[in-house]
Amino acid sequence: MVRVLAVALPGHVLSAGTAWALVQEGASDVIAWDASGDPASDIRARVRRWIQVEELVRSSVVRDHLVGGGRAWTLLLRQIVEVARFTESAVLVSGESGTGKELVARLIHDLDPRPGKGEFVILDCTTVVPTLSGSEFFGHEKGAFTGAVAARDGAFALADGGTLFLDEAGDLPLPLQAELLRVIQEGMYKRVGGNIWRRTKFRLICATNRDLLAEEAAGRFRRDLYYRIAAWSFRLPPLRDRLEDIPMLTRRFLSQVRTDLSDVELDGAVWELLRTREYRGNVRDLRQLVFRIAQRHRGAGPISVGDVPPDERPPVGSTEQSWVDPTFEEAIRRALARGGTLRSISRSAAETAVRIAVAEEQFNLKRAARRLGVTDRALQMRRASRGQPHFTHGKGS
Repeated sequence: MVRVLAVALPGHVLSAGTAWALVQEGASDVIAWDASGDPASDIRARVRRWIQVEELVRSSVVRDHLVGGGRAWTLLLRQIVEVARFTESAVLVSGESGTGKELVARLIHDLDPRPGKGEFVILDCTTVVPTLSGSEFFGHEKGAFTGAVAARDGAFALADGGTLFLDEAGDLPLPLQAELLRVIQEGMYKRVGGNIWRRTKFRLICATNRDLLAEEAAGRFRRDLYYRIAAWSFRLPPLRDRLEDIPMLTRRFLSQVRTDLSDVELDGAVWELLRTREYRGNVRDLRQLVFRIAQRHRGAGPISVGDVPPDERPPVGSTEQSWVDPTFEEAIRRALARGGTLRSISRSAAETAVRIAVAEEQFNLKRAARRLGVTDRALQMRRASRGQPHFTHGKGS
């Protein structure tokens, strides 16, 4: 993806309104030449940081954690990668169940460049028993309570030098939220039953499927704790908002089940099911469905409708033109209002479909042509007639 740095040349005044408008239109940053003591150095520093981030986004450590190629997803990845690599700040990751919050937390830990980095420690806040919460977080001394036959380290000690991941932090009870403030802010705590202050230093990552600001307004989450755990906040989109990533995710999941399925074809009906099905469990839901399909598939041929488990098959006729939804109709309505003709709308729709299919199939024209219902040759000729790159063997050179 292209980055744009807008520079107001010497003698030109850069107003706040202009700067924000440029960012709104897609510029990554805006600087005024006259406002910098060394503009060339400032530009070089920004470009260097962008290059570092892009290299990380394309690296296997990121791609192996989080799969997706859509614009919105890539922009989010850039932000996560930059925060992970170049800060030590606390991070709040929110989103619906199954959107990959723990994967993001693990990625942040893996990209964290601290020398001698410690462990990635997970504490699921939904499983913490209120009467034992102190021990879970702070640890306890021998004899601190009935059953404490030996001293025990809690999450704060185990995460020292590493990363503490609090999953579903929105479920923390209010009394415990107050107890966590000192540790998060000062890095000091006492074991249950102990009198010695102990030090710990860790990177804190919290995840939640709740809106913590709404929880704070309702009196169920402390405002001071929220701003301590959310120095940076990322909301992961549900799968319904990143449908363009379904083909890439599907192929990744197929290869995880069986390496021989990484390039296998899928019948058009199967693709349509995967693109139009409702995924209440988001990416986790898609993964489970693809695993089930892969486990049923036999032979070297395409994955067909018979490989789809019976309970996942749509009723007869239910998929007919299922893609013609209100969003599509609204796009056509806007095109007509702006003077579009049947011919121009049809041409634009076809070109958009080709571009999306080719991008989603990672420039494998054989697979893209299959999804579009045309021959490889027809797709190749269509792209050539519009001055687009020529590919051989179904893949980009």
